[in-house]
Amino acid sequence: MNIGVIPARLHSIRLPRKILVPINDKPMIVHVYEQALQAKTLDEVYIAIDSDETAEALKPFNVNTVMTFSDHKSGTDRVAQVVAALDADVVVNIQGDEPAMDPKLIDEVVGLFQTPNVFMATAASTDISLEDEYDPNVVKVLVDQNNIALAFRREPRPYEMGGYYRHIGMYAFRKKALMKFTNMKQTENEKKHRLEQLRVLDNGLPIHVIMTDYAGRGIDTEEDLNAFLEAHG
Repeated sequence: MNIGVIPARLHSIRLPRKILVPINDKPMIVHVYEQALQAKTLDEVYIAIDSDETAEALKPFNVNTVMTFSDHKSGTDRVAQVVAALDADVVVNIQGDEPAMDPKLIDEVVGLFQTPNVFMATAASTDISLEDEYDPNVVKVLVDQNNIALAFRREPRPYEMGGYYRHIGMYAFRKKALMKFTNMKQTENEKKHRLEQLRVLDNGLPIHVIMTDYAGRGIDTEEDLNAFLEAHG
């Protein structure tokens, strides 16, 4: 069974309580949930919440929620709590600030696990602007010729290296690999850059990357929200 989990921490920093921001009369997180339900490769989808306020706000929308601890250090640790007791094969961590997430992209990421040696999978887009390059909220990923991630960064890429793409914050693991990840200590690199995927690279494990031209953006700031509403209003 393949399971999608959407971490839904209420107290975000850059855009407070963004998971509950209304978009066309529904909280943002509900739009993400509905998009994930359309993925053909997912058997179940859950929203991993951390507050009674979120639980109350989502009651009218008929979504599967699981209450998780409030002190998780990363979204993937929160995902692991949800699936710990479930019979899961592939687990997908779907970011709660991507209300236009393409379900086909979820299917493509899950499809990477047809190869037996895949520890972790994610996605990157060739749709990257100059503004993205200089925006620290937009994570960039460098991949090799086999589409294995070599580096992730928030700052502008070093142009002499080339090959950086816009990272899409979706992570997939086999359940055993997910539990291995959550048992690893946070690395200094991860804490410094606030990028949990660096925990995997710092431990010498591969991250396979699906390349796409997906144009959707995560909503991290008020400006991002206004741009999304203008485009989808």
